[in-house]
Amino acid sequence: MRHWLKQIRLSKGLTQLHVAELSGISRSYYADIERGTANAGGATAKSIADVLGFEMSLFFTENGRVSRQKQNKSA
Repeated sequence: MRHWLKQIRLSKGLTQLHVAELSGISRSYYADIERGTANAGGATAKSIADVLGFEMSLFFTENGRVSRQKQNKSA
């Protein structure tokens, strides 16, 4: 389940149907994405992210959070 996606949607006061319509996808497909039983491709992820106002990269990170990894710097 993508709890973070649901939280963002609810914080905007939007229904699944409204987000789906604004994103150009079906409500059932959006529900599957939110539930985590379907993955959003690049264009769909971008569309949903634009509608809800977040970076599409959240779809491709664990739990919707960007993790930072230390980079080794060569001297």
